[in-house]
Amino acid sequence: MNKYKTIDLFAGIGGIRLGFEAYDCENVFSSEWDSAAKSMYEANFGEVPFGDINEIEPKNIPDHDILLAGFPCQPFSIAGKGLGFADTRGTLFFNIEKILESKRPSAFLLENVKRLTTHDKGQTFKVILEKLKGLGYTVYHKVFNSLDFGLPQKRERIYIVGFNDSLHFKFPKPLGYYKPLIDFLEKEVPKNYFVTDYLKNKRINSIKGEPPIPSIWHENIGGNISALPYSCALRAGGSYNYLLVNGERRLTGREMLRLQGFPDSFKINIPYSQVRKVAGNSVSVPVITSIAFEMIKSLENKKPARNEIQLNLLETQYV
Repeated sequence: MNKYKTIDLFAGIGGIRLGFEAYDCENVFSSEWDSAAKSMYEANFGEVPFGDINEIEPKNIPDHDILLAGFPCQPFSIAGKGLGFADTRGTLFFNIEKILESKRPSAFLLENVKRLTTHDKGQTFKVILEKLKGLGYTVYHKVFNSLDFGLPQKRERIYIVGFNDSLHFKFPKPLGYYKPLIDFLEKEVPKNYFVTDYLKNKRINSIKGEPPIPSIWHENIGGNISALPYSCALRAGGSYNYLLVNGERRLTGREMLRLQGFPDSFKINIPYSQVRKVAGNSVSVPVITSIAFEMIKSLENKKPARNEIQLNLLETQYV
């Protein structure tokens, strides 16, 4: 197998990079502006990501085979205002477009929230696909839920894969199950993670029926409480009491990283408040790893893509 070079844009703490390093890919450039994420990235990968992607010319980015980017999702998310390209962060997609145009990597993987596909009645996603195809890339996309890849976290995200050549690609088949929540929880947790008796009793009185043990109690925007044998999606901007284990304590930093599929060897060197943010902004590593395997297989096999009609049918199924 060839050793492919990657770049890691809007890198966060490096979840997408981890998925490709599992197949011996070599990362040659990374970019992330958040200081806490950069600090954690350096602690685990031994390099400080470049800052604002707007401050480097595409031509000055190292040559690479695969572009990786979990570009900002807040402009398209339900939790945010949903402004899309009207939000300056939404225009960062066009930085990706310029880099693809300048460097012409063999492939790319982009990740974003599921709502990207329906934002502005589908027009935003249509523009993105048109831009990518206009560069000559063969494009595939699909929504996956992290629950189906072994993680007890309900996290639906859109994954967009493209190839500079007209290559056949097939998204990985989901496992269709998640591991028990108990496997992700720490056995001993400091007292400062536990909520007050007042808040605990308030949650208990809001639950109908007998909640599963263990469970993560989720409070939605409307204030409704649900107790589930898995976590709802980790959120960078979620309140401290957004997710509570058994209705009585907050998730630890290690537990949040586990729910995203990071190994316990992954170093935590930033305050808890920042861990919550970077974990909520990160990706589910097992999903990325599965997609990386299929992408590299396509690059190695070089099997021609199906015709345009078949591709359109596939895209209809993938949204």
